[in-house]
Amino acid sequence: MPYAPADAHVSFTLHPDHHPGVLATASGPTSDAARSHLHDLGFRSTGPDTMVLARIDREEPYYADQAANELARYGFTVDIAPALQEEIDTEWTWADYPMPWCTPEEIRQVSADAQRIHDDIATGRLNIHMHADDGHNTVAVGTYASGVRRHVHLHGENHLRQVAMTYEDETQAVAEFQKLYTVAVRPGAAPLTDLEQSVRRALRGETAPPTRLQLTEAQPAPPTVADPGEHEQFLNALFESRQQWAKHRTWSDETTIAAHESLTVRAEFDHEARHRTDVAWTIAEYDGPVGERLWLATISAGTPVPLIHAIIDHLDAPLRVDTAEPHTPLKEAGWSAASHPARTTWQAPNRSATFEHRPHATDDRWTAFGGDDANRPAWAIRFSAGVPHDFLIQLTAAAAEAASPPPAAARQSRPLPRLPPPLAPPRARVR
Repeated sequence: MPYAPADAHVSFTLHPDHHPGVLATASGPTSDAARSHLHDLGFRSTGPDTMVLARIDREEPYYADQAANELARYGFTVDIAPALQEEIDTEWTWADYPMPWCTPEEIRQVSADAQRIHDDIATGRLNIHMHADDGHNTVAVGTYASGVRRHVHLHGENHLRQVAMTYEDETQAVAEFQKLYTVAVRPGAAPLTDLEQSVRRALRGETAPPTRLQLTEAQPAPPTVADPGEHEQFLNALFESRQQWAKHRTWSDETTIAAHESLTVRAEFDHEARHRTDVAWTIAEYDGPVGERLWLATISAGTPVPLIHAIIDHLDAPLRVDTAEPHTPLKEAGWSAASHPARTTWQAPNRSATFEHRPHATDDRWTAFGGDDANRPAWAIRFSAGVPHDFLIQLTAAAAEAASPPPAAARQSRPLPRLPPPLAPPRARVR
């Protein structure tokens, strides 16, 4: 229990510069006691009344929710801003997490361990002697100021940094590190990652420094997200305007099945999907009426309707494109490409949308999502391996157009169009 009466008000909001960091503002006669509790829970002061929670595991909303609940139990008055509450309620996962067998709780524990290592380095409790790049990850050797096994080898960066080995003797730890990484060894700690720099700026109460690019270009545009009910209207328009789609209801009123007359395409719509990241549509195509599944797609509830429109258009009248690559419309629209060890991404000029290819993935081979963070997308469309390239070309063309709407177009005043009939008769789907 607090030492003073819990006569204080604490407000939690998202950090304006470090997403998804959290700001806490305390006011009232016993605000000092509230700030003391917040400090114990990982918040750090950036002003007389303001504290910030910034972590390298990007789990700030989760820990802010825990802090709010604990303060409420102590009797403090607590309120959480709607945008932060939405982040708290969102069940999200790392899109490219290297340990897919971990449960969400195990992932959070790995991240918490990495956070402690980060904090130990930042506070000087863990001194890094040298580091190296092993070709895939950053590794390091360091010594704790105290402890039984004080000398450690570290592996990874940010939320994936772990203790790989422990030693009782510093000389042995350093010699073994040099033996393992030879000419790649460099003195001191590795340069801070972009995320670590952002975290430290937030903890010091600093804003992001302007860059030459930021001084000459417009700020990123917020990603467009479908409003609640838009997908329902689209589904109704589909059945009204295109006779080749038949409507089926399951035993539960929560789901509607749209079956194509070819008997090779099936779309399932979840009426209960309300949050922007909930899966609203599941679409699959099969190799014949009783054949094996060729590919699977999932579409979240926040996905802009024009992109779903493009998908339905292709299923009704597939394009015949033999030479272009799926990213060709994005390249022509000026999207920037970036290559990573396990994926390639194309990002809209205003950073409102991203298209990603993971050539070694099975379930999420191709992904289109809102914003520039695959781990916290505003919306997402995911395709499994096997989806035709001409299908992707039709989708990316629609995505390029949606990311660069006409200046006079006002989204809130644009009525949802009825689906026109397909431009060409559907071709046979036997493969």
